[in-house]
Amino acid sequence: MLRLAAAVTAAIAATAAASVGWPVWVMFMGWVAFFTRGVSAKDALFSYLCLVIGVAFGMSAALGVGTLLPLIGPLAFGPVVFVVAIIVLSLRAVPHLNNVPSYFLGLITFFAAHLEPGFLAFSELAAVSGLGSFAAWLAHTWQKKIVRRSKAV
Repeated sequence: MLRLAAAVTAAIAATAAASVGWPVWVMFMGWVAFFTRGVSAKDALFSYLCLVIGVAFGMSAALGVGTLLPLIGPLAFGPVVFVVAIIVLSLRAVPHLNNVPSYFLGLITFFAAHLEPGFLAFSELAAVSGLGSFAAWLAHTWQKKIVRRSKAV
């Protein structure tokens, strides 16, 4: 029954994402981000925020590389990656927003989506990954209720 709860939730979330034209794989990035930290609603929210901030960092990195590429060619990636990595790794010291894996999931999400940096791309990636994070939290919550009911019987 526990696997069924997760499978049904994932199927509904994937269908919802696909129905509005969102990339289903991005929904699953949000789902994965949920499990990078604790599984409470508060932890889920902070993991999601780190993922979304990671998307924004990815957009900034793409703009930075785009600016430097005509000047220094492929060497543009070195300083941009260095700056982004320093920022992300420095955020380990920030309470609640110290989820480095979620930042990197956001960076990966942006670059794998092959979208032009901008508000629409950010909004879409944030929304669909938010659906995934919410669906993972919902599945986890549903599974906890099933376990509690089975122990009460």
